[in-house]
Amino acid sequence: MEPKTPNDVIEQQLTKVMRRSNAIHVSTASGEVALERSSYGILCLLADEGPQRLGAIASAFHLDPSTVTRQAQAVVRLGLAAKKTDPGDRRATLLSLSDFGERSIKEARDFRRQALDLLLAEWSPADVAEFGRLLSLFNETIDHWDNGAVPAEITNHHLAAPAPDGEPEV
Repeated sequence: MEPKTPNDVIEQQLTKVMRRSNAIHVSTASGEVALERSSYGILCLLADEGPQRLGAIASAFHLDPSTVTRQAQAVVRLGLAAKKTDPGDRRATLLSLSDFGERSIKEARDFRRQALDLLLAEWSPADVAEFGRLLSLFNETIDHWDNGAVPAEITNHHLAAPAPDGEPEV
């Protein structure tokens, strides 16, 4: 079936991107660890924002805290992160990157950037910049919606439900 509108094209292409991204497990250059999608998202958050409470991670990814607890246990078990007491509130726990986690996320991000360099090698620099600009705008719009600006006709629709696997999208 041929797309009828620009939104039809966007929907079809986003479906392809999601399907392909779900099939990819991120490997580090050294091959020490293959990062699952949920681990990659958490490690990126910790690398970008520093140590986080599990509740803050759950909020950032719009996940149930129990889901984040399981994912946090997995990255701790792999030695990618460590739990420590929050100095601001000794009752709370912070999740932070371990040295191994820092190396692993750096390697994984470098690997992804190299893959993007290859994928986009035939694009003009202007097209790459425009793609980045539009993708950023798209994500900013999603963030705006995540902060409560979603029209009621969308939130009441079944498509607004979180992904069944409960993993953050990366």
